[in-house]
This record gives sequence, C-alpha cells and structure tokens, in this order.
Amino acid sequence: MSIEAHGPGLLQEVKMADQSLLSESALGWSIFALVFLVILSFSWVYIRKYQSRQESEVISTITAICALAIALITSALLPVDIFLVSYMKHPNGTYKEWAEHNETRGQIEDTVLYAYYSLYSILLFCVFLWIPFVYFYYEEKDDDNINKCSQVKNALKYTIGFIIVCAALLLIGAFVPLEAPPNQNGTQWEKMQYLFEELGNNHGVPALSFSISSLTLIGMLAVITYRAYGMSVLPLNLIKGTRSVVYERLENTEDIEEVENQMEKIKAKCEDGRPLSSRDRRNLQEFEDKLQVLQRRGRHLEIAESHCCTKVGSALRPLKILLGIFFILFALLFVVALFISNLDKALHSAGITSGFMVFGTNLTNPLNELLLTLQPVFPLDYVLITVITMYFVFTSMAGIRNMGIWFFWIRLYKIRPKRTRPQALLFLCMILLLIVLHTSFMIYSLAPQYVMYGSQNYLLQSPMPPGNNTTWTTKTCDADAPQDECTVTRSYLFLHKFWFFSTIYYFGNWVFIGVFLIGLLVSCCKGKKSVIEGEVEADDSDMSEDEYVH
Repeated sequence: MSIEAHGPGLLQEVKMADQSLLSESALGWSIFALVFLVILSFSWVYIRKYQSRQESEVISTITAICALAIALITSALLPVDIFLVSYMKHPNGTYKEWAEHNETRGQIEDTVLYAYYSLYSILLFCVFLWIPFVYFYYEEKDDDNINKCSQVKNALKYTIGFIIVCAALLLIGAFVPLEAPPNQNGTQWEKMQYLFEELGNNHGVPALSFSISSLTLIGMLAVITYRAYGMSVLPLNLIKGTRSVVYERLENTEDIEEVENQMEKIKAKCEDGRPLSSRDRRNLQEFEDKLQVLQRRGRHLEIAESHCCTKVGSALRPLKILLGIFFILFALLFVVALFISNLDKALHSAGITSGFMVFGTNLTNPLNELLLTLQPVFPLDYVLITVITMYFVFTSMAGIRNMGIWFFWIRLYKIRPKRTRPQALLFLCMILLLIVLHTSFMIYSLAPQYVMYGSQNYLLQSPMPPGNNTTWTTKTCDADAPQDECTVTRSYLFLHKFWFFSTIYYFGNWVFIGVFLIGLLVSCCKGKKSVIEGEVEADDSDMSEDEYVH
C-alpha cells in the first residue's frame, strides 16, 4: 500500500523526517569540516613551533603536518563512532524512525567502517612508505655530491624494507585466520584458490586488521614510554611552574665568574713561558666550552626576562595551578579506572585464550559509570569522550617533548622549540600515529560498556502473571541484550578480531600503570624547570644560536 493511501498526514510526517535527517546530515558535515580545519591549523602551528629554522625543508614539513593531522583525525573517529550508534535510538530504547530498518542502520555502520578502513590504510601508507621515504630522502641530502635522481633512488632502496614488512603483515593477516578449505583432499592449487576467494569475499578486512593490530603493539610500547610519563609530568610542571628568571640570571652570572676564575688559574701556570700539561690543556678546553654554554644561557635569560610571554605566564600562574590540579585528578581517574578494568578481566574473564575479554562490567568502574550518568544530558558524554581522546594525544606529545626520542638507552633526537631537526619531527609524527592506534583500545579498557554500545538502551519485556498487560522496561545495552536491539561500535569489531593481541594489551595495561606511578614519583622529586628549559644545550652550533636569538 502506498504512502498516499494513508492520507496526507503520514506523507507530511515522512517529508518532515527526511528534511530533519538532511539538515542533521548537513550540520554533521559542517562540524566535520570545522574540526578538520582546526586540526590542520593546530598541526601547522605545532610543527612550525618546533621546526628548526636552519634545517627546515618543504617536503619534510608538509609530511610532518599531514601525518600529525591524520593522527588527530583518526583519534577523533572513535567519539564519532560512539555518537552514531547511540544516535540511532531514543532514550526510551526504541529506534528512531529513520533507523528502524536494518538496511538504514547497515548503511551507517558501513560508512563508519569504511572511514576506519580509509584512515587505517592511510596510516599504513604513512608508517611504511611515506614517512620512511621522506626520512631517507632527507638523510641522502647530506651528501653534497649526489643528484636528485640518485637521492630518490637511494631513499626508495631503504624504504623497500618497510614495504616488505607491511606486505608480510598483510599476508599473515589475510591467510592465517581463515578456516581450512572444505575439501582437504584437493590439490594445492585448489586450496590456494579457496584462500584467495575467501580473501576477496572478506575485502581484506582480516589482513588490514592484523596489520593495524601489529602496529598497535608498537604503539603500546610508545604509550607505556611516553604517555605514562606525560600524564604525570604535564600536570606537575603546571603546578610547580618555572624558576624565577631573575634568580637564574644571578646564578648564571656567578657560574660564569667561577669558570673564568678557574681558567685564569690554569693560564697563570704558563705565564713564565712553560707549556701547559696535557691535563691542563684538556681542563682549559672543557672550561672554555662550559663558558660558551653559560654565555648563551645568559643571552637567552636576558631575552626571557624582557619577553612579554614571561610576564603573561606569571600573571596566569593561578590558572596554571588549577589546570595542573585538574589534569592530575584526571590522570588518577584514568589509572584507577584502568586498574579496576584489568582487575575485572583478571577475575571474571575466561583467561588468556579468550584475550581476557569481558562483556560489560562486573566491578564498578568510575569512568564507565560517569559516561553512562552523563548520557541523558546531551551531549555531555560525547564531549567527555572527546576530551579523553584529545587528552591522551596531548599527554603523549608532552611525554615525547620532555623525554626526546630514544632507541632503548640511546637518545636519537631532542624535541625543542625552533631547534627540532626534520628527522626528529618525522619520528615524532610516526610515534604519534602508532600511539593513536592504541588509544582506541585503551579507552575501551577504561570504559568497556560505553565504548561498545555508547548510550544505547533497549526495551526488555517484563514477565507478568497470566491475564495482566505486558510491561516493558528500559535497560542499558550490554552483552545480554538481543542482537537486533543494540549496535556494537565498528571500532570494537575492528580491533578485537585476534584474541592474542587483546592478551598482550591486557598485560601492557598493567605495565602502563606501573610506569605511570614511577613517572609520578620521579616528577614529584624533580625540581622546577628552568624558564629556558631545552633552549640551550652544549652541542648547539653557533649558527643555530645566532638564528634563534635574532
């Protein structure tokens, strides 16, 4: 029966629903465009702030800005995923008119899934091809006798190793998880043909998921190293503040006088024409190098004392203390929630072979309960999950900035304002890309029920005595809900295909908690930072010093 047969009233309702959906879709795209512009602008400002003015290059700068923007956009996809599955239903547990059909819901779910495929594929391209190529291309530039063609050729030669690793991960993910061919007595060609047909039917989802999960393990190591430390050092630096620039200048002047006195004592030994011993010459050279560093510090401190940012920072000191207290409470809330979630898995999961997976929450998780409490007041829960995601990214950036880039016990690069080399910026962006991959799973560990179902509710029929009317009760979606009543986020389905990865993530969370507590203790014991922290190092060249000062 046509819509017109039901009367003009129903037709008008359908038109209004379509117009409402179109307007909401337009609003959503407008918000997405605005967020994209904000992320791109932030990435440009951040990279330009830390980029070395002396060694900057267009290709490395563009690569770093785009990679950082991709990392931030990917991290923002999880709140969108949670919002869309929640937006399909009313608070009373019924589906909205436009989402009542499975086909409509399936289209939205596929759109989100394709967004994950696209962004994760771009991440693979950045990590295994684009960033390594640009890194080696810039390294080859140091050779003055090489032309552009040879420079590109050598960069591609070194990048092939990354491509081989990516291809190996894709092949393992494509073929290992698949079921055995039904015809075990077939030829090897028939078995291979079956595997390729299965790969085509699945659109390569297991391959991509395995590759991303493998990179997530590396991201987990970066999270344990940098984010755990950043969550402690960022708020405590805000609370403690920096040392007084006037006191630092006085202390630096005294150090300069002491070094000059030591140099005069050594030079006095050769006033009668006798040559200095090798030990005295070595000590004199060390004092001269130290004096140069102290003099550079003096120039930087003089600039910092007269700079308006220093005066504004002093005026905003109470606000920084409040912000630091808020951040440390935020960090403690995360660690407590992560501890309770891991304890829940240890007590109520099926163990290692299941990946320590727990559907729902058996212990009261403060962060999960907070998100579920805020969900009736739109859009507070989505704002909070977005803030959590961005907080994780920015604390990771703070950890990298304070620690530098390390390979085991060897520090490769420093991250300093206006002094960071292009290679260090590329490493920074690659680490952030890997960290973002692990962020979705960590947020799931913090609030598993909310990340799986968002703010969805469903109607449950309550048993009543015979002859009485049926009553329906609204319940929050969990693992016990009927399959058609609750929609699971695409992020959960994508990142939990392989149980052994979830097992490694579980133990990684325990290590993260331990490293955070150690970092918190170290940050508490450290004194205040210098007002020119990281601006002057002994290995700085005079050319970069002159460029920075002027």
